[in-house]
Amino acid sequence: MATDPFLHWFEALERRHLASLSFPEVRRAVQALSSLYVERRQRMDAGSAFSGAGKRAAFAMYFGPLHFLLVREIVRALGAQIPRNMAILDLGCGTGVAGAAWSLETNPQRVTGVDRNTWAIQECKWTYKQLGIPGTARVEDVENVRIPAGTAVVAAFTMNELDAVARDRLRGEFIKAARQGAPILIVEPIARSLLRWWDDWSREWTSIGGRTDEWRFRVDLPERLALMDKAAGLDHRELTGRSLWLPNHERSECKPDRAQPSRDLR
Repeated sequence: MATDPFLHWFEALERRHLASLSFPEVRRAVQALSSLYVERRQRMDAGSAFSGAGKRAAFAMYFGPLHFLLVREIVRALGAQIPRNMAILDLGCGTGVAGAAWSLETNPQRVTGVDRNTWAIQECKWTYKQLGIPGTARVEDVENVRIPAGTAVVAAFTMNELDAVARDRLRGEFIKAARQGAPILIVEPIARSLLRWWDDWSREWTSIGGRTDEWRFRVDLPERLALMDKAAGLDHRELTGRSLWLPNHERSECKPDRAQPSRDLR
């Protein structure tokens, strides 16, 4: 049986970021980032998640792998395949995990990551290289992105960070791209209080043949990731999230099956 490329990548992440930081330093940064995302999300400025080597390491080697696993399980649960040779555009790519997870579940497909943070873009390029994914990444504000024709799109933990005007512009881009046959996948946290726009988008998504889901996946984390999770006083043995999915309508009309929106992976 082939070894999961995720495990090789995670081990490389540890070597990369623990070369200059101790485990306790990263653990403290994980706790600080968790506070930023959960307790003070509405007051968090755009660069605070990447301010300092500790937070950058925590984002890359803790939150990045958790997001990778969540997106991968969502893709698998949805059967979110895309046409061969169709590239993936990862909006607000961060370290590149969402596009990478989707790509590896397909051929893999070529990925382009877009993010406004220079450090994140460099880390994204490293992620693609480590996972053997054909891809590139560029510094650009997602608010200004135009979706090329014939391109699949993933936006994971991105849309809720935008203001209403930028989000509405991208909403129009998504619907236009979907009507031209592009698959669109949006992933966000499950906490409803952070997503005041979600219900409105869900209604439009389902009206044009898409689906909306809430997910709970029981996962076995790699030993070192589980250790970091426990040391930081967190518990991600269950990964949660919500998704909006518009398939490629040339292949599927997406008749939703909501019988089992939550899956136990143990």
